[in-house]
Amino acid sequence: MIHRMLANCTVTDLDRAEQWYTSLFDREPDARPMPGLIEWHLGDAFGVQVWSEPDRAGHSSVVLEETDLDAATEHATQVGIDHEGPQPGGRARILQLKDPDGNRVVLTGH
Repeated sequence: MIHRMLANCTVTDLDRAEQWYTSLFDREPDARPMPGLIEWHLGDAFGVQVWSEPDRAGHSSVVLEETDLDAATEHATQVGIDHEGPQPGGRARILQLKDPDGNRVVLTGH
């Protein structure tokens, strides 16, 4: 039985990506399981992995549901993450972000 899920983004420069994701999540990585991999454990059963995989970098997508999308938008602005603000997206609103390699990180909420 599956009991945990880790979304995955591949990047060219792990140090640069670590700075970006640390700014987004407002904290340092929770784990460094092996060389070239960092993880943020965002809940008991889910998180985000960032892999150094230059050949695959920039083609990942991650969708994360936020409890307060407006606060997340303000935080992204304050830490210098470019965005176009929340947009309609299905039955919620979405904030589309791109990491330095162009991976899509979408925050969704109301």
